Amino acid sequence: MLHKDIDAEKLPRSIIGHPDLQTLLERLKSGRLTDRRRSIAVLGDRSGLQIGSICSAFNLSRLTYRRYVRSFDEGGAAALFAARISRLRKFDKESVKKAVFSLLHQPPSNYGINRTTWKLADLSRIMKETGEPACEDVIRKIVKQAGYRWRKARVVLTSNDSEFSEKLHHIQSILSGLKGDEAFFSIDEFGPFAIKAQPGRALVGPNEQRLIPQWQPSKGYLILTAAVELSSNQVTHFYSTKKNTDEMIRMMQVLVAQYGDRQKLYLSWDAASWHVSKKLFERIDEHNFIVGCKGPTVETAPLPARAQFLNVIESIFSGMSRAVIQNSDYQSVDEAKAAVDRYFNERNAHFRDHPRRAGAKVWGKEPGPAKFSEFNNCKDPRFR
Repeated sequence: MLHKDIDAEKLPRSIIGHPDLQTLLERLKSGRLTDRRRSIAVLGDRSGLQIGSICSAFNLSRLTYRRYVRSFDEGGAAALFAARISRLRKFDKESVKKAVFSLLHQPPSNYGINRTTWKLADLSRIMKETGEPACEDVIRKIVKQAGYRWRKARVVLTSNDSEFSEKLHHIQSILSGLKGDEAFFSIDEFGPFAIKAQPGRALVGPNEQRLIPQWQPSKGYLILTAAVELSSNQVTHFYSTKKNTDEMIRMMQVLVAQYGDRQKLYLSWDAASWHVSKKLFERIDEHNFIVGCKGPTVETAPLPARAQFLNVIESIFSGMSRAVIQNSDYQSVDEAKAAVDRYFNERNAHFRDHPRRAGAKVWGKEPGPAKFSEFNNCKDPRFR
């Protein structure tokens, strides 16, 4: 069977007419030794040859022989000759990925390293010390698969907040004990962005080139202020003219009115100056004093400084930008608002009907899941 062309008439009836027969014969005649072994294992099995004879001739274990035959029976030649992917590849393990990004989100000084940015050698050493060893090649592949380059990591992936761990643990403790009559919101602003022809990736023909003028008149601009409630994945948004404390107070009032049946609302945002202003905290204290036990009280859970990658709303902004902002050419501010409103209405409706978080929908294609996690990369490196 190996050294001579096989006459089709001499093949067993169980293989004649099989759609993958020609592929088996071609691999048997001119394939690599591994492919020839796989072909002859299948042909020998269909010809009724003894397992021991085939395994002895080709130095195969009976386990390998049975795997070849089972692969062909279940998936044909495509499954039989498919390259085997080891299940032990370290860069595919979720625990290793989580450990890598958990380190990247913290400054090296937290681990006694006198540097402001991470090196692969340092990451590999710290991971080994923390019980999740990984070599530099594995770490490099994980970071590359996530869409980041080291140049970008110095700006986005690392927080230099000296209280990073304390603030992170505070938020995690709130979420771990979040009650049914409480709500936790991630809040931020998107924009300002101009209403004009926007660049982006698009499917074009072989001889087409989509061009966007560098200088073009703006039809207006938008600033979007939004909050996502983590337990229900519902987004509340409105449009602002500025980024300031008044808009944060307005968001608090909107959420209090919308979630009036809750006992407590947690507001989480980054360390922008208008998010931590004295005026805002005074307004929160005044609200809590007035409502007493008749409405939801408000408590803040600020993120560490320079930790936008932990803000879940950033992930949702990235998905929204790809869906309705990039490649757009709206003719007016109202047209752009209508597209954004429809995006969030469809997204909210989907997650009301399907409470299980699903990031693969058009209106929810975010880089990370809509939940708070230390190793989330909610800040899309392609989003500005």
